[in-house]
Amino acid sequence: MMMTERAEDLAVDHSTRDLTDSKQGHRFPFMAVLRELVRTYQAFCIVDEPHIRSLGLTSPQFDVICTLGNTEGMMMHELAAKTLVTKGTLTGIVDRLEAKGLVRREVPPNNRRCFIVKLTQEGDRVFQRVFPEHMMFLKERFDQLNEADLAGITSALQKLRSIFQPIDAAQD
Repeated sequence: MMMTERAEDLAVDHSTRDLTDSKQGHRFPFMAVLRELVRTYQAFCIVDEPHIRSLGLTSPQFDVICTLGNTEGMMMHELAAKTLVTKGTLTGIVDRLEAKGLVRREVPPNNRRCFIVKLTQEGDRVFQRVFPEHMMFLKERFDQLNEADLAGITSALQKLRSIFQPIDAAQD
């Protein structure tokens, strides 16, 4: 019975209670981390996305172009694993980039059931222009942090990611 009472005590009705209020904060101290993580991501997107749009791409298109840059191309599953784009939307993004003449699909001779996504010459020109320009744009912000700050943030984020990563995916 104690276990049930404790579980009921911890149960939260999201429609009536805010987990981040002062009454719940002592029970869920990680909520401050979650809130700051989300606010940081939102602040980043508010600055990052308009700059990428000014370069003529959407954020997912930029991600795909930059992931393919300086490579011989990638199989669709590899591209999905290396980008921040969900697998469900990657096909549409590649379709739009192909329509713009920035990528092409090639069927490898040794496996006709799949294809490799590669940058076209125009896609490579776009990559050579937008990647360094956006990195310099971001550098202006990140230059406000020293090496110790960057190392500490990176380490903390890696640790946080590892606690949410499925065991079979932890080796990637």
